[in-house]
Amino acid sequence: VQLQASGGGLVQAGDSLTLSCKGSGSSFSGYTMGWLRQAPGKERDLVAAISWNSGSRYYIDSVKGRFTISRDNAKETLYLQMNNLKPEDTAVYYCAAGTGYSENDFDFWGQGTLVTVSS
Repeated sequence: VQLQASGGGLVQAGDSLTLSCKGSGSSFSGYTMGWLRQAPGKERDLVAAISWNSGSRYYIDSVKGRFTISRDNAKETLYLQMNNLKPEDTAVYYCAAGTGYSENDFDFWGQGTLVTVSS
């Protein structure tokens, strides 16, 4: 599956932003999907993930209550709604498709979209 992420930008602390990830090629609906991020000088983290049928979701503790991951399999699109953004959310965000909820479980990656949150 090919993935194309979009929606990043420069926002102020407290603002909201929605990232999108459009899939194409092999069956999008069969994959667990995730959003991962990498801040400058830091390791990449799994921020959120969602099962193939949206039956389960995972969030890293630092975004719980602020971020919502969702998917529309008919549109082959993954979303990340980010509210109350903080400067520490600044990172390149990647969407990925795979089979589980750890970084090593993701086999297909989008190109990344930069989110910058100013204080």
